[in-house]
Amino acid sequence: MGERKLLGPEIVQATVDKVNIIGAKLKATQDRQKSYADMRRKDLEFEVCNRVFLKLAAWKGVVRFGKRRKLSPIYIGPYEIIERIGPVAYRLNLLGELSQVHDVFHISMLCKYISDPSHVLETPEIELRDDLSYEEQPAQILGREVKRLSNKTTPLVKVLWRNHLVEEATWE
Repeated sequence: MGERKLLGPEIVQATVDKVNIIGAKLKATQDRQKSYADMRRKDLEFEVCNRVFLKLAAWKGVVRFGKRRKLSPIYIGPYEIIERIGPVAYRLNLLGELSQVHDVFHISMLCKYISDPSHVLETPEIELRDDLSYEEQPAQILGREVKRLSNKTTPLVKVLWRNHLVEEATWE
């Protein structure tokens, strides 16, 4: 009984005041985030003949390059820049499966590629059967260990397989 109720223009004024306070706090938060982002932002600029990666948009349920969802590539390329169309638009030399796609891209879709010979992966020759499978062959024993369970011991060896890296060695 003793409390005062807001009526008419008083409730409208109180609501407007609260909305103004919320708007001011949102503006302050956005300005703070913008200043953090601006400190780390770099202006990208590419030259003709540079090689760039193309960033793909995430399309749910679409199979791209034979892979689905998390395994589909984020960047593809590198592709050569043929022409600069505008301050943030470039024409790329697209080959193969992308030849039907338009070839002018916005700068936010590109990532610079700096050529480095160490980026080239050498693939060893693998003899494939008719069903496209191959036989794993051990190349080297990297370690020995005996695993003891309550009343049983099992000797294990760490095997490096031919056509695999050291990180892919398995205990057998």
